[in-house]
Amino acid sequence: MPDPIPVTLLTGFLGAGKTTLLNRLLHDPGAGRIAVVVNEFGDAGLDHDLIEEAAENVVLMPGGCVCCSIRGDLSRTLISLLGRRVRKELAFDRVVIETTGLADPGPIHHTLLVDPVLAPNYALDGTVTVVDAVLGAATLDRHAEAQAQVAMADRIVLSKRDLADVTALAALEALLDRLNPGTPRITADRGAVPAGSLWGLGALRKPMTPDHALAWLAQPAQDPLAGLSGLSVAQPKPVDLGAPSHHAKDERITTASVTIADPIPAEVFDFWLDTLIALRGVNILRIKGIAFIEDARHPFVFHGVQNIFAPPVPLTHRPADDTTTRVVIIARDMPKSDLEESLSLLKLRHLPVGEGFAGLTVHAMEQPF
Repeated sequence: MPDPIPVTLLTGFLGAGKTTLLNRLLHDPGAGRIAVVVNEFGDAGLDHDLIEEAAENVVLMPGGCVCCSIRGDLSRTLISLLGRRVRKELAFDRVVIETTGLADPGPIHHTLLVDPVLAPNYALDGTVTVVDAVLGAATLDRHAEAQAQVAMADRIVLSKRDLADVTALAALEALLDRLNPGTPRITADRGAVPAGSLWGLGALRKPMTPDHALAWLAQPAQDPLAGLSGLSVAQPKPVDLGAPSHHAKDERITTASVTIADPIPAEVFDFWLDTLIALRGVNILRIKGIAFIEDARHPFVFHGVQNIFAPPVPLTHRPADDTTTRVVIIARDMPKSDLEESLSLLKLRHLPVGEGFAGLTVHAMEQPF
């Protein structure tokens, strides 16, 4: 089978500057051949008029919010693009999906993973979220959709930074640190970004290297394996994720992480993940991690959105003395204490009968979930 076509999800709230960024990409000769899928909200594709590339390279989906029509229209659009590529009617190296500003990225992630035609032919290469440096803090304060877009980003692009005052920009940066700690951020200069900075962001690819996986997990700079790939950026000052914020709605998004030095028993890992997804899957915006399991040949990188997970990728090349499991969870409408309680299960060496997470009783089991 040929390598799957990389797909970049370009998201951001209304007016953030997604289309300006997309236009610059389409005119950048170093960006390669890009097929663009534009998702519009409403009957008139106004943003389509701003895309100056030839019409054959732009697919405008029918009117309607992408969240409402994605499982039909997006699948058909991508399958049609694939057919045109196979028939050599249209040449492209990657796909960029520009979502409506009101879209939750989760359903697109799910569609690429579960559609029987799309899954073997396309692979999510990363989620890029554009944030307006002038209005971003107010937008994030008011709109849950904007918070979800930031929380699920592999890379954040700040637009209109030259128009933002220092105080407002500092407040926005602190808010982004709370919603998605450590995710690399770059600045767009009238839509222009450094060449290649939006590609190769996801960790679920083969072959996988420890430096890329750790950069994807946004590990602190003091981690001895971090920063080797050049993908990570200078980390912001530590932020107390549990501290109260003056942005009331941003408190709906909580983040927690854990590092565990020794390999985890398989039944403990299975029970932790099954329990969390069964009880709180709807609240989970994103789970990502590197897991070392007892008696497993290799550790693996895993990534999930709500209750849908991509196939894990083995980490075959790693330092022999490093067996540290690292897990990051970003959730909505879930107390941080619940996230921490869930992650504490991973530190158990066995499952004690009668104890469980969030009121779920653990019964004796003959085999792992």
